Amino acid sequence: MRFASRTVVVTGGSQGIGEGCVRAFVAEGGSAIVASPDRPRGEALARELTEAGPGRARFVVCDVTRDDDRARLVAETMAADARIDCLVNNAGWHPPHKPIDEFTLDDFRRLLELNVVSVFALCQLALPHLRRSRGSIINVASLVATIGQHYATTYVATKGAVLAFTKALAIDEAPNGVRVNAISPGNIMTPLWQETIDAATDPQACRAAGEAAQVFGRMGTPAEVGRLCLFLAAEATFTTGVDHVISGGAEIGYGRKA
Repeated sequence: MRFASRTVVVTGGSQGIGEGCVRAFVAEGGSAIVASPDRPRGEALARELTEAGPGRARFVVCDVTRDDDRARLVAETMAADARIDCLVNNAGWHPPHKPIDEFTLDDFRRLLELNVVSVFALCQLALPHLRRSRGSIINVASLVATIGQHYATTYVATKGAVLAFTKALAIDEAPNGVRVNAISPGNIMTPLWQETIDAATDPQACRAAGEAAQVFGRMGTPAEVGRLCLFLAAEATFTTGVDHVISGGAEIGYGRKA
């Protein structure tokens, strides 16, 4: 029960990596707030996990790009649990791959609002409560923020910003006892990855290419990412300002680049 009597807020918590995090924290006795705009999935997940225990989950409808939704998420969490011990800023999106010429400025602005501004804003709202609990923040970045990615300039830029912001905030909040870390997933089999596979001309080849990118020859799972986040929140008490890569070794070793 590594997270018993403590509360975590997970944005984008109704599926994929967010769901993996929620499941990991509830399995260790925590109270998990499932923040998502997807009410049917979020409510079903919260109901399932609360019935299974030993922790509990509660759904709060939240579009992280909306000021009022973000404020209500924190207010409702405090009204119900009277504490926040961890914030997992997971909500985000990877646009389809295309060259810079095919992105519009509005495309980039909207992605910044979702992938970066929401992270800043939620940290700002949660920090007064995290300082009291001496809790932690986990910002979900991406492996490609470090190694780059083909035809993904807007996404890579936003995740690079998340990494830089994490380090700066970790410095500022250390005197308050709040740890701020990032995780950088590589290829994790999420619904977004499945959509990519389904849309491919050759779905089987697309999945095989995704699996072959890792030295393990497979993609990671949301459960594996969830366990890393649980460790950072519950046990990594001397770790802050660090980017924790969870990639199955996708970035190591030479590979063909052209």
